Amino acid sequence: MTLHLLFVGRRRDAHANALAQEYIKRSSRFLACRMAEIDPRRFDLFQRHPAALKVFLDPAGEKFTSAQFQGLVESTRLEARDLVFLVGGHDGLPPEWRSRADMLLSLTPLTLPHELARAVLAEQIYRALAAMNNHPYGR
Repeated sequence: MTLHLLFVGRRRDAHANALAQEYIKRSSRFLACRMAEIDPRRFDLFQRHPAALKVFLDPAGEKFTSAQFQGLVESTRLEARDLVFLVGGHDGLPPEWRSRADMLLSLTPLTLPHELARAVLAEQIYRALAAMNNHPYGR
């Protein structure tokens, strides 16, 4: 299983990007993890990751606790499927992609800059993987 944290748009805030990158680096101790910028005009997510569970961040998506988020990661790992998280850019998700997601997930009802949302998501990924591996983070 590989976990992908993909985002639309450029890396503008070096601090938020560094924080997200640090959590993905930590997560890679437990699972193959990758974070990358994509351009929806040049990157066919559905052809590149046809069997992966595709979870897109969206304000109207499901709201999970950290324990529920961990359950999502754990069940996907047990199914031996790749897991793709997509954070939209400043214009949100590509409209034609939103309806093709396996799940829409809301991190918070607050409006966050997409770079900060990426950092929060990366932290939750690390929190879930740490808990799954009995690591003391977050206790």
